Amino acid sequence: MRASLRAGAVAAALLICATTTATATNTITAPAAVSPTATAGTTPVAAPALPGAGSSRPDIPRLTDRQGRVLTLRGWNIEDKTHRGEQALTGITERHLRDLRARGFDFARLLVFWDDLEPRPGRYSASYLRKIGRILDWADRYGVQVVIDAHQDVFGPAFGHRGIPAWATRTDGLPFTAHPDDWFAEYFEPAVQRAFTHLYEDRDLRDAQARMWRTLAARFARHPAVLGYDLINEPMGEARSGEDLATAARRIERDQLTPMYNRLARAVRSADRDAWVFVEPTPIVGEGVPTGLGRVEDPRVVYAPHFYDSAMEAGADYDPGAGWIEAYERAVTAYPERYRVPVVVGEWGPPDSSLPHMNRFYRDAMASLGRYASGWAGYVWCYGGGYCAVEDTGAFRPNKELTVEPYAESVAGRAVSASYDPGRGVYHLAYHAAPHGSRVTVLSVPPGSWQITATDGASVVRGPDGRYRVLAAPGSRVTVTIGRG
Repeated sequence: MRASLRAGAVAAALLICATTTATATNTITAPAAVSPTATAGTTPVAAPALPGAGSSRPDIPRLTDRQGRVLTLRGWNIEDKTHRGEQALTGITERHLRDLRARGFDFARLLVFWDDLEPRPGRYSASYLRKIGRILDWADRYGVQVVIDAHQDVFGPAFGHRGIPAWATRTDGLPFTAHPDDWFAEYFEPAVQRAFTHLYEDRDLRDAQARMWRTLAARFARHPAVLGYDLINEPMGEARSGEDLATAARRIERDQLTPMYNRLARAVRSADRDAWVFVEPTPIVGEGVPTGLGRVEDPRVVYAPHFYDSAMEAGADYDPGAGWIEAYERAVTAYPERYRVPVVVGEWGPPDSSLPHMNRFYRDAMASLGRYASGWAGYVWCYGGGYCAVEDTGAFRPNKELTVEPYAESVAGRAVSASYDPGRGVYHLAYHAAPHGSRVTVLSVPPGSWQITATDGASVVRGPDGRYRVLAAPGSRVTVTIGRG
């Protein structure tokens, strides 16, 4: 839901819907720059219920990879909403992945569009699949894990946007009026709402959507950069007469989204046994309302809400006293606690990060995300103004540099605690090394001068990709400290 939106319209809409080693407590000093090169990706398996690095919520499981290591994802969305057809995805270049990795990020949520993948029923674009594969190859080259997101904005091209193909859009002749100054309000047009109902309920459209996902999963199941699949971006629905905000959202999530996610998870699993499937609630969660989603019957499910405040989306400054982050955190943790699934926040970040209280916002948001999420993807890694992470020059937009922190990309063992003090610039990680299997914990250290220490005989090794690896004796308790040099 990215645009400069009027807060009132959003509320109304929601109502409707080279190697150096240090041992023991010796110190290794990181160089002033990190230049990543090729690394091998991993494929995840089901997450155990472990207390996770950076989390104070041991009741929420964490993501793991196929070696059993606990994962932390930090990254950004990458997209090309401008180009279509033969020019689709040309706006995403190798620079996006290289620059993202060079700042210490290990994760990208890649937006793809069903209307480009299947422009005519049953005719999948080989060119589009190749372009997705090329982006994944770049991600693998720089050690970035990717979630492929089936994105939609205002349903799709039938309403002037991207997502579900026009041939899969049914409106029953209901009216649609464009809102060029407030595109999110278009979700509340009768034709758009009815189109969602048909997608959820018409057998042939259900089958087409499942075939689309089988096609994607079959093509990329063995790609080392693929972490998982986000089954649909920011799903909406059709309200019934008299329903209030919470009632409409919970009904749509319970009765329409839950069956859809189960269908699509089965479709993905028929082609890819290992990847995670990411499921989203409606955007109503941003108003502090817990989701009505039910259980998705798959062992590798990730709850993937978005983290947006309607007032900030409309251009307002952050209000630290309003309690919005606290309300969001309470709402967003209810589902993963109940169904024992990890959380990755798929989008977040305001359109104007230069306002007076935005420094406080980023600090508060990073602290909140660290309490419960296995990871997040900011919106969006692009070069320019507004939501873009960085300027044309490559410098961060105001306050967005606060998203850069040291962290453990993967922990080989049971994480005991992890924390980062942004004031002091110090990161601490404590964990019990795995008694068998992988002994390698991977650290992401931002560009700059850092000192890294490890205890209990563990050694810290800087690899050719610029990342640091902690090697520990099986079963040992290891403490890692990263501080500014």
